[in-house]
Amino acid sequence: MHGLRIADFSRVLAGPYATMLLADLGADVVKVERPGIGDETRAWHPPADQNGTSTYFLGVNRNKRSVALDLTTEAGLEQARSLIAASDVLVENFRPGTMERLGLGHRELRARHPELIYCSISGFGSGAGAAIPGYDLLVQAVGGLMSVTGTADGEPVKAGVALVDVITGLHASLGILAALRHRDATGEGQLVEVNLLASLLSAMVNQASAFAVAGVVPGRMGNAHPSIAPYETLPTADRPIALAVGNDRQFAALAEVLGDPGLALDDRFRTNADRVAHRVELRDILAERLGGAGADHWSTVLLAAGVPAGPVNTLDEAFAFAHKLGLPGIVDIPGAPADGAEPFRQVAHPIALSGAPAQYRLPPPSLGRHTAQILRDLPGPSDHPISQP
Repeated sequence: MHGLRIADFSRVLAGPYATMLLADLGADVVKVERPGIGDETRAWHPPADQNGTSTYFLGVNRNKRSVALDLTTEAGLEQARSLIAASDVLVENFRPGTMERLGLGHRELRARHPELIYCSISGFGSGAGAAIPGYDLLVQAVGGLMSVTGTADGEPVKAGVALVDVITGLHASLGILAALRHRDATGEGQLVEVNLLASLLSAMVNQASAFAVAGVVPGRMGNAHPSIAPYETLPTADRPIALAVGNDRQFAALAEVLGDPGLALDDRFRTNADRVAHRVELRDILAERLGGAGADHWSTVLLAAGVPAGPVNTLDEAFAFAHKLGLPGIVDIPGAPADGAEPFRQVAHPIALSGAPAQYRLPPPSLGRHTAQILRDLPGPSDHPISQP
């Protein structure tokens, strides 16, 4: 994506995650921030790095340049217009109506820059839900995710990360790429709209399909699966293990490893449908067998037998596991956010491309670090018609 410029007016997570993924693939992302304050996540700590910068902010803002613009002033708006005139894509996640009040809405910009791709990210769309704040926790609650997360007799539970923001960021980046492909073919830009609620409903996949197709309203099942068994965590001698047995062959192998091959011939467990119908009995039997050794032992022997299994790792163990498999969990980026001196650790880009792999060019920027450089290189007011009344 080298040669593509993105004017990034987004903050917090969904928008910044989307633009960071595109920046890793070569796009020049210019992050527009409020002078003196910047992205709200700059102040979301602890935890922080050795310079006191929020690790939340650092996690989704590498490979970007920061420009501090005061959009409450005409001078700041003029600078924003100049940036937009020199950009291919605009990304924003203000509350619906904010960009229009600033004179930077899609309709106004499209009239003057028909080739511009304008990506708008909201919590609940730009219609009847425009006034509802788009917080991930709120969307997990009203969007149904919490209703299927947690134990059957416990409280609804949110996911351990702002999962809906991340999913929406992925949808935003996909929409931008589709719009770029369309522009390559037609020369025309377009409006790309994504919202947290619709993204979550799509991401509920089998659970959402169960309701849409069969009218089934799912509930909380802990770590069990509504359609597969055993597909959950089970206790061992030391810590839980996850078993993801997806077919009868794998179940037969599981029974063999556990020293009870007759389980696979038991009428209660012969097929997946049988196992789902008798999941409680099956769980009790498996827990008793697994109690004879620890999770690491069972993971090793089960994987060797072709049974998907693994311990419930902590995050440090998860990164160690990725390293053991030769996967790029953590990378070092030259330069530090504060002064560009020391190497800086980041979570690796997740997409492997053989011809044009992700690159780590810039650490997350300090607030307004590139303002002078960017404004110096932008076209003047006479060069972009959007500045005209």
